[in-house]
Amino acid sequence: MFRLLGTLITGALVGWIAGKLMDMEGSLPRNIVVGVVGSVVGSFAFGLIGFRAYGAIANLIVSVVGACLFIWIGRKLFH
Repeated sequence: MFRLLGTLITGALVGWIAGKLMDMEGSLPRNIVVGVVGSVVGSFAFGLIGFRAYGAIANLIVSVVGACLFIWIGRKLFH
């Protein structure tokens, strides 16, 4: 139960940071989705180049970069 709550809080934080960096307005549910999906995208993308994040700060950076990548891809596909 606490792991799910932590994931939602972290997802909201990551989505909010990525939204600010990419100049995107979003609601709390949208930030959570962007943050969680961005975390998966970031882990996959950095894994392709052989980078593994260890520690909270490294995971946060990978997640934010992945969320920014997710937003960028979404803009290219739907704008």
